[in-house]
Amino acid sequence: MRRLGTWLLRKVLLKKFLLSIALLGGVFAPLLAQAELTFGIVAPSSGGAAPLGLGMQKGIETYFAEVNAAGGVNGENLSLIARDDQYKPLQAASNTRQLIQDDDVLAAIGNVGTPTATVTIPIHNEYKTLLYGAFTGAGVLRKSPPDRYVINYRASYVQETAAMVDGLLEAGVLPEEIAFFTQNDSFGDAGYNGAAQALTAHGVDNIAALAHGRFTRGTRNIHQGLATILEAPVTPRAIIIVGTYGPAADFIREAKNDLPDAVFLNVSFVGSQALMDELGDLAEGVIITQVVPPLDADLPAVEAYREALDAHASGSEPDFISLEGYLAAKLFVEGVKAAGANPDRDAIVDGLLGLGSIDIGLEEPVSLGPNDHQASDAVWPTIITNGRFESVEWASLLP
Repeated sequence: MRRLGTWLLRKVLLKKFLLSIALLGGVFAPLLAQAELTFGIVAPSSGGAAPLGLGMQKGIETYFAEVNAAGGVNGENLSLIARDDQYKPLQAASNTRQLIQDDDVLAAIGNVGTPTATVTIPIHNEYKTLLYGAFTGAGVLRKSPPDRYVINYRASYVQETAAMVDGLLEAGVLPEEIAFFTQNDSFGDAGYNGAAQALTAHGVDNIAALAHGRFTRGTRNIHQGLATILEAPVTPRAIIIVGTYGPAADFIREAKNDLPDAVFLNVSFVGSQALMDELGDLAEGVIITQVVPPLDADLPAVEAYREALDAHASGSEPDFISLEGYLAAKLFVEGVKAAGANPDRDAIVDGLLGLGSIDIGLEEPVSLGPNDHQASDAVWPTIITNGRFESVEWASLLP
């Protein structure tokens, strides 16, 4: 009887233990199921530059959704916290501190703009938190030696404007026939300086004499800058524009009245689709350099992007900005995988910088390393033709 009583007691205690485990499992299972790796984006989702921020956010979130649907990274889902800086440096700084200190993100990905990056890079360095894949080609993110906590996906403005200058000279435009219309801040300076470097490489030494009109960030006051260009001693045949789509569209619309035969060229930051929409029929012949492949490219990564938009961003049309966000996120996740389980902020950086040369489904591999903080150097010049973005044929550009 004593043995039977002891056996019954053990059985009761075992049931209670198993019930406790089950109850605890019921409490913690949702938490385990919701385990996340959290990242942030500080970018405009309102104001004149909103299409840029919303486009990058869409591309990143589309790829994150694709990864999460396949089980996440090391069993953890990826999440993105978005904060709107309206393309204003002070708001960008405040939002960055909130993301790092309050939201405790592992890294920022896809932030938009040069003026905003200028004030947020010191914060990322201070808190040893990565700024990755920013939507800007400015040199402030491309120091030599590079900042440990700044890693870029896209080609630089130096490379974009070099492609413009090389193409214009090939088309028969003389250096003195090139003019500039740029935003009056570090973004505009970055684009202008890149073009100046390219011209210098071609042996041009009177760059300061070229017409250079400017406009103020956040405004569409383009007339003074236009007047500067129209007063140039040599009539411009090509104008390189460094700005967002609103003032760029206003400038092109007005300038075509006085310079109907001029070619207008824009860096990728302009927002290609938004610019074309703003200009309507006047968009014909406008050139925009891209840092991602054509939207209809027969490449595995671009095909996956189009399929992911259909699956996770219903109703969204492909565009260059969200494609950049998608591709940047695709490479970023490879770094997150390499960082291992439960990565901290520095493990994410080490994971990315340890990738070396890697194929993410483009024609050429991209690469990152301790002294190479820019993954892609590729530039695709496009021209708007019949409402589509086509490759530029420089040799036949001008009559």
